[in-house]
Amino acid sequence: MSADLVIHNASILTMDDAHPRAEAIALTGNRIMAVGGNAEILELAGPHTRVVNAGGATVLPGFNEAHMHIFGGSVALGELSLFGVKGFDALSKAVKDYAAANPDLPLLVAQTADYTILSETERVTRHHLDRIIADRPFMMVAPDRHTAWANTMALEKAGILHGRDVGVGNEIVMGEDGLANGELRESNAIRPVASMSVTGGREGLGVGTGGDPEHVTPEERAADIAVLKKGLAYCASLGITSFQNMDGNLYQLEILEEIERTDSLPVRIRMPFHMKNFMPLSDLEEKAATWRTRFDTDKLRCNFVKLFMDGVTEGETAVFVDDYAHKHGWKGEPLFSGEAFNAVAIEANRLGLSVAVHAIGDGAVRLVLDGYEASINANGRKDMRNRIEHIEVVHPDDIKRFAETGTIASMQPTHPPGSAGLPLEPYLTYIGRERWPYAFAWKTLVDAGATIVFATDWPVSPLPPLSCIGDALTRKPWADDMPDHRLGLHETLAAYTRTSAWVEYMEDRKGVLKPGYLADVVVLSGDIEATSPDNIASLSPVLTICDGRVTFEGGGSR
Repeated sequence: MSADLVIHNASILTMDDAHPRAEAIALTGNRIMAVGGNAEILELAGPHTRVVNAGGATVLPGFNEAHMHIFGGSVALGELSLFGVKGFDALSKAVKDYAAANPDLPLLVAQTADYTILSETERVTRHHLDRIIADRPFMMVAPDRHTAWANTMALEKAGILHGRDVGVGNEIVMGEDGLANGELRESNAIRPVASMSVTGGREGLGVGTGGDPEHVTPEERAADIAVLKKGLAYCASLGITSFQNMDGNLYQLEILEEIERTDSLPVRIRMPFHMKNFMPLSDLEEKAATWRTRFDTDKLRCNFVKLFMDGVTEGETAVFVDDYAHKHGWKGEPLFSGEAFNAVAIEANRLGLSVAVHAIGDGAVRLVLDGYEASINANGRKDMRNRIEHIEVVHPDDIKRFAETGTIASMQPTHPPGSAGLPLEPYLTYIGRERWPYAFAWKTLVDAGATIVFATDWPVSPLPPLSCIGDALTRKPWADDMPDHRLGLHETLAAYTRTSAWVEYMEDRKGVLKPGYLADVVVLSGDIEATSPDNIASLSPVLTICDGRVTFEGGGSR
């Protein structure tokens, strides 16, 4: 039998320890037929086989983005990006130009606005934004998406200019005049403004409530499908063949299911059931376990539970063991009590559902580890592959507990201040120098036996995996006496391919290039091993193959 597609003259990094390198690969249907030398693989080419000459470039298993938000990211592709914008004048020009180009938008939305977009000392208020645009509702969102700033008209139309109770861990920051000062912390505070957007804020429900839109017209649903298709195509263009979403609701699942049925998804997707602190524990069995049964294919799966334990450091909503360095008496408020989270972890794991928890501060990380420990004590030691997302700071006493509890460290090389265009402040001041050595401590955790996966948290950070890999390899310590937390190239690639597949229980069919495995492959524009870390971001995918189907083809493919 002839192969459908052969890639030869390649530097193949299979991520298979038994056969780590090869020159050529043959695909048939949606499976890998053979991996080996040029001559033996080219013999599998028939008259109808497509043959691709990689020109010595690297071929890898398709990238598996282990933490992202597809709906929000897809919507953001059409919104104003303030990435790299600094200073009031530059901000003003960007917003005014966007407003002029989009005269009919009910809410102008800008993304990736640094906390220090004005300066390192001046925090944005509605008054700054009113000076830029006062006659149309406007909101800009921080890169982490946990903080937003709105002008007076947006606050007024949303009904929150005079404040509102938005629940624990959320805040509408009030000014000395008794009115909201424009800063909105966390999703409950942001949602009233976001709901005025052209999408009605539907892209944020998977994060904010875990619930579904109350009413969606056929036209709105069609628009959501169209925007998601653009986001999925963007993923494929970056060499991504799988991603693990970190917000979920039934609405997204049903839309993605429809895309798979009508057009075929170009990327494999793992979605969560999003558990919020106001949901009854019974939802885990009645909803999460039911969704797992309903959505259980190699293209679309829903087999884990996602939670938030805290917010973010810059918004002062992360939870620390000790006080914030700049704010005596404030450690942050966890979104779940220890008792409540323990119950969720125990019940989810009892049902066979893995758990992934957003935990930024070392206090939140400790609460999650406590919960996983409680689950082990209650359910016995099972292969649950529970995760902690971000782990921006870990307390030294808790480092060894990752290996002890089998907890996976899911981390983002694009997040350390100083990486991916992020400013150093106010982060470094807020955590304080004593915590610097334990911030984004990738190598310390790996050396202590933790399993690590890498991702970007898109749209919080830029999505291209090659840029993220470059960030991982070029990260600089914040001071000469700080540890170097970088991993090697092959460890970093494994964290984006093989280990990410293992985390989602699919290591028996993807994440490595070997016969019989799913045909998920990316061909790069050059040899990643021969490229300096500083230049890895200049490489690009020229061919992406998911499930044996070419989902992206760039100009460099042959």
